Amino acid sequence: MRERANTFLVSNLSLPFDAEDSEFLHIAGQKMKRMGISPDMLHFQIYKKSIDARKKENIRAVCSVLARATETVSVDTARLAKESIRPFDEKEPEIVFGDEKMSGRPLVVGMGPCGMFAALVLAEQGYRPILIDRGGDIEDRVSQVDRFYREKILDTSTNIQFGAGGAGTFSDGKLVTRIGDELCGYVLRTLHRFGAPDDILTKAKPHIGTDILRSVVSRILGRVEALGGTLIYRCCLEGFSVGATREITAKTTCGDIVCGCIILAVGHSARDTYAMLGEKNFALVPKAFSVGVRVEHLQEDVDRSLFGRLAGHPKLGKGEYNLSHTGGERGVYTFCMCPGGEVVAAASEEGGVVVNGMSRYARDGKNANAAVAVSVLPSDCGDNVFSAIAFQRELEKRAFLAGGQSYAAPIQTMGDFLNDRVCTEPKRILPSYMGGHCRMTSLADVLPSFVTENLKRGFSVFEKRMACFGADDAILSGVETRTSAPLRIQRGEALCAVGQDLIYPCGEGAGYAGGITSAAVDGVRVALAVMRRFTCQ
Repeated sequence: MRERANTFLVSNLSLPFDAEDSEFLHIAGQKMKRMGISPDMLHFQIYKKSIDARKKENIRAVCSVLARATETVSVDTARLAKESIRPFDEKEPEIVFGDEKMSGRPLVVGMGPCGMFAALVLAEQGYRPILIDRGGDIEDRVSQVDRFYREKILDTSTNIQFGAGGAGTFSDGKLVTRIGDELCGYVLRTLHRFGAPDDILTKAKPHIGTDILRSVVSRILGRVEALGGTLIYRCCLEGFSVGATREITAKTTCGDIVCGCIILAVGHSARDTYAMLGEKNFALVPKAFSVGVRVEHLQEDVDRSLFGRLAGHPKLGKGEYNLSHTGGERGVYTFCMCPGGEVVAAASEEGGVVVNGMSRYARDGKNANAAVAVSVLPSDCGDNVFSAIAFQRELEKRAFLAGGQSYAAPIQTMGDFLNDRVCTEPKRILPSYMGGHCRMTSLADVLPSFVTENLKRGFSVFEKRMACFGADDAILSGVETRTSAPLRIQRGEALCAVGQDLIYPCGEGAGYAGGITSAAVDGVRVALAVMRRFTCQ
């Protein structure tokens, strides 16, 4: 089958890890030449690059290359496929405008990746969205998180979960996703346009880092405002009503906001919003989620486990891992691994302790950390949306009590956890949570037995794959409960909530995403759906 194209993706190029980019470009040129296309009429650039360290004695760099021709050429796609080459097109969002008149401006609830990208797409097409968040702007968030660390006084509105950029602002800024949506490339290019590092466009496992992500978030939100959008911080949605003319009155802590539709991009920690939706008989269904702990190793131990004698080589960077094991009905897996990072205090409710992970772009901290989580099934919580939230809250309260009721994290060394004892003080590996504001305890007193038993099973498997998991002095801290939403807000083909045709639930909080990139993609998708329906006023 023949096809006309001017851009091609040359995949599965493998060379020693320290090979120069020019070597990959040369190989791609030779492949295209064998296809009858002269390299002289092509422009080559690295598309994606990753490290394959499965064999420590032969660590490889695996690369794909974009080849752009100066003119469209006719190619045999079957022949190209044999050389791992295919025509390629970088998709942009397809903008289609509807003809239905909206009764007011669109209201976007939540400034995480989902809401932020939905608002940006709408603003760039002239829809002038109103964007609210219960938390503060970046400066306010940083100030309140610093205060929490210093004084142990939690601001339940502005913290690591709530505010500009969402929970991802205080994370590794990891952009890895498995959804395979063509809009993923658009999201990465947009983040780059607003100041994210160049390498997010080429790394197979891109990340921005919390330090750079904060400025990217501020620039995106500034762009929304410059295009006529309205930003309202420390403004929480409490309810809404639809009038006879299909005009929506959103009830908020800052007063009523009149709008034409609501894009509900709340995060997975907006438990009061879930309660409000339940009272309004939204179709909420429980779904599986996960809970567990954060594990901390020395970053140099992780590097040695992955790269052997080549650990520390500048071409390899900081080692990162993604481990999983499935046995029976539950999976155990690592999540949100943060090389050279720290464990952060991610509580958003008084009297609860929640841990998460964060890294700066340089990933230059002494410790590495990752969540190790165990699947929680709806049946574990009584197949009820709100009992699942109660389950999470109960674990967070137990962690608060185990930590001495001062927001200290309950911790335990790996060896003590596996042997059901509490006797080993951290020495070689020191906990990073709140600068060491931790308390030794038995995590078995905090977590359900099915979680601790499966964590032990997972650690025994992971030790065989990575030597650092065999370190008795690795630090475990609890609890990790905010891995994903425990529910889904059901929506139809038009992406409106079932029975609520002016409300568009989306992102992580609605149960349709899991991470920065997938949440942003869902926000773009919903913004496109709004534009397909409504004309721009």
